[in-house]
Amino acid sequence: MTLQTPVIVGGARTPFLDTAGAYSELMAHELGAQAIRGAIEHCALPADKLDMVAMGIVLHEVETTNVTREAMLSAGLSSRIPAFTTAMAGLSPNIAVSALSNMIRLGQIEFALAGGMETFCDVPIRLSSGLRRTAMRLRQARTGQQRLKALKRLRPRDLALDIPKGTDFTTGMTMGESTEAMRRRYPVSREAADRYALRSHQRAVEAADAGWHARDICPVALDQGGTIEQDNSARRNLDLADLARLKPLFDPKTGVVTAGNASRFTDGAAALVLASQTAAERAGLPALAVVRDCHFSGVSDLQHEMLLGPAMTIPRLLERNRLSMDDIAVFEVHEAFAAQILINQQCLASDVFVREHLDLPRAPGAIPEERLNIHGGSLALGNPFAATGARLLLTAARRLNDTHERYALVSSCAGGGLGAAILLENPNL
Repeated sequence: MTLQTPVIVGGARTPFLDTAGAYSELMAHELGAQAIRGAIEHCALPADKLDMVAMGIVLHEVETTNVTREAMLSAGLSSRIPAFTTAMAGLSPNIAVSALSNMIRLGQIEFALAGGMETFCDVPIRLSSGLRRTAMRLRQARTGQQRLKALKRLRPRDLALDIPKGTDFTTGMTMGESTEAMRRRYPVSREAADRYALRSHQRAVEAADAGWHARDICPVALDQGGTIEQDNSARRNLDLADLARLKPLFDPKTGVVTAGNASRFTDGAAALVLASQTAAERAGLPALAVVRDCHFSGVSDLQHEMLLGPAMTIPRLLERNRLSMDDIAVFEVHEAFAAQILINQQCLASDVFVREHLDLPRAPGAIPEERLNIHGGSLALGNPFAATGARLLLTAARRLNDTHERYALVSSCAGGGLGAAILLENPNL
């Protein structure tokens, strides 16, 4: 069997908006449909060529259990095209890209669409578990006595709503608390975190003004009128004094994580068109990047290293492909928190860390600042969880072609102590 080469042909994303804004009336699958339509139009791909669709989500709506299926149908794709939904916390789009790339590599499919969607405008709020179980017992009851017995199990606390707390199920900690726990093990100053956040916003604003992000944004027409064409998260007139005035959110005494140096809840969707290189050439579709390799990992210590995904995956990916940091011209890394990025940089530069955690002889080194997220990152552009990974991949592919460099590396951390790194290669050199 001859292995095929999976490539990214192109893609699109909706504008990323601070949550509870213009997308408030849209369900996640409706945002996903906008990105799907945009990606197909941007690539000029006949929709009937798609063999598979896979997209991720973190906050699942119970009425759209296979939300990818609903999104692709809403986008007008044929019901004959199969679709599945991935769930790997913030890495949901990354695993979708990996799975579809492997299908392409094995010759099972030729064209596919991968991505992710997220909205925080309609977070699932449930009845308490006690009330839910009582309702099921009442449904199964056959006699009045059985119904009475079921009702007697109810307690006053069962009448409270079950509102998502945003904490990790295993540790009971929020991602902000986890970042502060990491920061106590790998010290980062408040000033360094604020400076990194400011740089992310400045770069995002510069890129937007230059029209860089607009190439991949598909405008969203709203039912209530109006069209959304731009992101609204980056802060144009931000300065260090503004950031310094903000109070720590998770550790009032010594904490460094504030609302200014953390990514915000954001609504949006993004999609990538993937193909075998042979099929893309046959269809006259230029490829942006080859999906060369993917590596996924969990962290060693959930209590103190929750968001070390990049440090756990980048060295392994480089080692497997016999590459060094010097070989990678383009880095796109998810910015959950400024402190998280700085801590991962420490670990990537630490021989002790890679020996103890990865059993490698030496560290690859920190990512050079001039190659990292040069058009802004999640701190400025926002973080619609399951759309961010697709945005990073599309940005990295664009940058490769802009700079005529060979390799790009995309990496993310995610809830549950997960990490991913994906290696892209420029096919046009």
